[in-house]
Amino acid sequence: MDDQTRIHLANITVADRGLQNQAFSALLAASEQPVDWAYAAWDDLRADLADPDNHVRAIAAQILCNLARSDPEGRMLKDFPALLAVTHDERFVTARHCLQALWKIGLAGDRQREMVVAGLAGRFAGCAAEKNCTLIRYDIIVDLKNLYYQTGDEAIRQKALELIETEPDLKYRKKYAGVCKSRKGNA
Repeated sequence: MDDQTRIHLANITVADRGLQNQAFSALLAASEQPVDWAYAAWDDLRADLADPDNHVRAIAAQILCNLARSDPEGRMLKDFPALLAVTHDERFVTARHCLQALWKIGLAGDRQREMVVAGLAGRFAGCAAEKNCTLIRYDIIVDLKNLYYQTGDEAIRQKALELIETEPDLKYRKKYAGVCKSRKGNA
């Protein structure tokens, strides 16, 4: 790991939001492609999912999702439940940031893709009583759309359509279906 990456990783937990955001942006951009420092950072990022600062939790979740493509050992297969737990975070903005990044894990391989689709489907079904259920469901459909467009896996599109059909409110069913029809990029 180079010194700059080490500094950025240290800065994601500092109190200075400017430094923290700069570090987050740099690490997120770097991890859009496979990196050689994933395992050097992995355990600390995993621990940061429980940090008292919700901003740190959100940053750690998003970077870990990106690092799935740098995970030949398959650590994500055992750590995915911890990320899915962050989608229930007490701070909805933190939960939503994590949820919106989960689809990237599915780019790491077939097992990861199956795990993500199953996790998202479970989250879709289980959020009915939550305050922000419609936003959660919207984000899940966007995740599935993004994963489908990146992989071309027709089973993902079918799963999204199946989930949409379970939405009891016709207004939201129509809104979610519109996401699937759109060819626009990531939401």
